[in-house]
Amino acid sequence: MRGLGAPRGPDFVQPRLQVVPPPAVPPQSPHPPGARRTRSAGLLVSATLVAALTGGLAGVAGATLVRQEPVPAATGLPRAAPAPSGTLQGLSATAARVLPSVVSVLGDRGGGSGFVVDGRGHVLTNAHVVAGSTRVTVVLDDGSRRSASVLGRDVGEDLAVLELDDAGGLTPAVLGRSADLRVGDQVLAIGSPLGLSGTVTAGIVSALDREVRLGGARRTAVQTDASINPGNSGGPLVNARGEVVGVNTAIATGRGGGNIGIGFAIPIDRAAPIAERIIRD
Repeated sequence: MRGLGAPRGPDFVQPRLQVVPPPAVPPQSPHPPGARRTRSAGLLVSATLVAALTGGLAGVAGATLVRQEPVPAATGLPRAAPAPSGTLQGLSATAARVLPSVVSVLGDRGGGSGFVVDGRGHVLTNAHVVAGSTRVTVVLDDGSRRSASVLGRDVGEDLAVLELDDAGGLTPAVLGRSADLRVGDQVLAIGSPLGLSGTVTAGIVSALDREVRLGGARRTAVQTDASINPGNSGGPLVNARGEVVGVNTAIATGRGGGNIGIGFAIPIDRAAPIAERIIRD
């Protein structure tokens, strides 16, 4: 087990028209004028009939062509209907409720996470996150930075409380009861793993009262498979209602040094009284 203090951090061309001279008019036969008129009238009627028939056939052919023209197939891929607007539900709502309370903590030897515990500017984190520091920088959920002092720490429990110089506009987290946790309960781990602030990972409670080494001593902790990585230290572990039930503090690692699905959090039932004592004293 080890602490998680340092983040790793197309053109139309007019065609040329060919001019063709009109055909020569043949010499007229010497027929009586009346005969010429009759013949001409006959030719006119014939020509009209031909034109009408030709036009009619062309119209039929055109209509046939229109009817036989294939309809292009639709090329769009099927899409789901837009989701109805409304309030967030489930884990989305839980994350949205807690994120404004979670901060990033930047100390002299690295960084980690933390969360606001009251409206007076107090932030709970791990002692190893602020080791060697008396002053730190706290980055809020909106990206703003504030200076803070290390009010106090309990190295044996690996907990520390910070006090922000400016306590305005903070959103305190709601503390729950770790005693109410059951194996299999859904939980979220929120923090700044590898410096990626506002990261939310989900999992379940894997075990209760798992004995691990914290702050140089053997302590019980809540085990979870929610992904916890370097930089998550000090961030909250929350239940499905968005209540803080633990302080993420350590992971079991393989040779690669990253998350393998075994993380640990200090139960809030033990962490809260320590934070209250540090603030009071």
